[in-house]
Amino acid sequence: MSTPVETTETELAREWRLEVNMGTDETPDWQLCPGVREFQPSAEPNIEDSSDYDSDGWAGNTKTAQAWELSVTIRRKANKAQKVYHPVHEAIRKASDEYGEANLVPLRWMNRQGLPEAYQGKAIPTWAPSGGEYSALGEVEITFTGDGPRVAIDNPLAEDETP
Repeated sequence: MSTPVETTETELAREWRLEVNMGTDETPDWQLCPGVREFQPSAEPNIEDSSDYDSDGWAGNTKTAQAWELSVTIRRKANKAQKVYHPVHEAIRKASDEYGEANLVPLRWMNRQGLPEAYQGKAIPTWAPSGGEYSALGEVEITFTGDGPRVAIDNPLAEDETP
């Protein structure tokens, strides 16, 4: 009989790490999306009423579809001397203006401590600079709307436990 593992440490909101595939499907090049300030994943099911007379008055419900989304706020990074923005930020911004396959950003997000929660998928980005007062830092609100499945993956940050 195994001993139960004590789980008393509370997770922090900053547990997530977001990466963008800057390569191809065949030769992935996963790179960190730097400057994330807020990260809110969601995967909302579509539930339809499946009630009928045979349930003695109890409502029935059936999950018929699911959609996922990431709401992310980043602090935009730039190299002022070379007059360029961070390449991952630029890839997301440019994709937001495209159509079809060029509009899809391959993403993966995982627990940065190597815990088992990790996902991957392709999404359509919406790029919205926050603006603000003269003293504000440059931030962008990005909504990634999933196109296709959000797939659970092994966390690439998990340590290999094999001897």
